[in-house]
Amino acid sequence: MSQSSTSDIITPGQRLCKESDYISSEGTYVHKGYIYSSVLGFKHIIKRNIDTINENNVNSNNDNIENNKDYIVVLKEKEPSVVPEIGSIVTVQVLRINPKLASVAILCVGTKALKETFNGIIRIQDVRATEIDKVEIYKSFRPGDIVLAQIISLGDARSYYLSTAKNELGVVFAQSVAGSTMIPISWNTMQCPKTKTKEFRKVAKMDQDDDTTTDLKNE
Repeated sequence: MSQSSTSDIITPGQRLCKESDYISSEGTYVHKGYIYSSVLGFKHIIKRNIDTINENNVNSNNDNIENNKDYIVVLKEKEPSVVPEIGSIVTVQVLRINPKLASVAILCVGTKALKETFNGIIRIQDVRATEIDKVEIYKSFRPGDIVLAQIISLGDARSYYLSTAKNELGVVFAQSVAGSTMIPISWNTMQCPKTKTKEFRKVAKMDQDDDTTTDLKNE
């Protein structure tokens, strides 16, 4: 089998293609007719062996369409020489929370995956820009969440200080207790599509031209 790949980082929950286009494989999952990424990494299209396809076509005409489809995978590869800087937009994973802050691991800077993760902290005063006195960390983030944030300070010797105060920053991927990828339904709420249970989050505002969330809610 041969393969092609992309250089842009793929984030968990990102829509890749229609289920009819490729065969879902490593690092992906299928949801209502579309294939999504389940990991942070790079997309690869693995082409089926031509000889195998021809042999399968001789053996069974009913499986021709399926046999001719290539595999789509997302692999956790790393790109070197990327370091977080003040002002950088970063993708992080929440490791643990307490009433005052969320501790995170910085996974990538912009669209570039880090060779090694860096530690970061989102303090309660940096979660959002308004009504800061009403912010509660456990209603903003949960361990395991994938979050877009901005580096605002080099912090101490151990951790960067991050902010999610801008509308476009916040949680972009979260799993429910039932193990399903949750869908954002407002700026502070996500919902499990399986159980319909709602959970509080500081949700990142989706771009106007990104219709993935709207499509999922309408399906």
